[in-house]
Amino acid sequence: MTIDYPSKQSARQAVWDTLKAEKLSAFPFPPHGRIPNFKGAKDAALRLFEEPEWRDAKRIKVNPDSPQKYVRAEALRRGITVYVPTPKLKAGFLKLDPAKIPFDAINSASQMSRCADWAESVALKDLPQMDAIVTGCVAVTDTGRRAGKGAGYSDIEFAILRELGHDAVPVATTVNDVQVVGAFPIESNDLPLTVIATPTQTIRIENPPPPPEAIEWDRLSDQDLDDMPVLLELRAMKGL
Repeated sequence: MTIDYPSKQSARQAVWDTLKAEKLSAFPFPPHGRIPNFKGAKDAALRLFEEPEWRDAKRIKVNPDSPQKYVRAEALRRGITVYVPTPKLKAGFLKLDPAKIPFDAINSASQMSRCADWAESVALKDLPQMDAIVTGCVAVTDTGRRAGKGAGYSDIEFAILRELGHDAVPVATTVNDVQVVGAFPIESNDLPLTVIATPTQTIRIENPPPPPEAIEWDRLSDQDLDDMPVLLELRAMKGL
């Protein structure tokens, strides 16, 4: 039986605690305060690529967190170009081109600490239309709601693509089964999910919440803009 939570933070805390208590988390430890790595992450990644939007994709954006290294690796093995936002978007986006990565180097290239030899920086204006997106989550619901670690980066990254004129595309995550909870409240700028892949099941959300159409600039502080210079670049591009 899944549990409803009064806030995203209470859902996060419960998931982190459960992953630790049931020994379902994987390195890095502890799971708290981050997108948690989990046992079964590779199985969840392989399950995701059974879904046509990801199986048939040419270009996908994948978050840089530890559990999704298996998504990045599987995409590269399948010849899919992977775009990865750098932490806090400080250095914009990186491109991993499978045509330029030796097959036996894919595991290294998929790890953010070791991908420098193969990653190319991509200017904001040069980001292509994505076919699908994968994001990291702490807690999710089977109605498509997600809670990240609380910084809002995935929401902003999606909104940046919309600001650039990109079409909205399906969004998936890979999580452990215990990260699927009953419910929690969300806000208008929160990124919804289309597909949830766990080690044991795939959940398709038929009517997810509406995705953000643009950046809600009034939600961002001066510190946010300082922390994420790509936002200043976007504002300049749009003449804001």
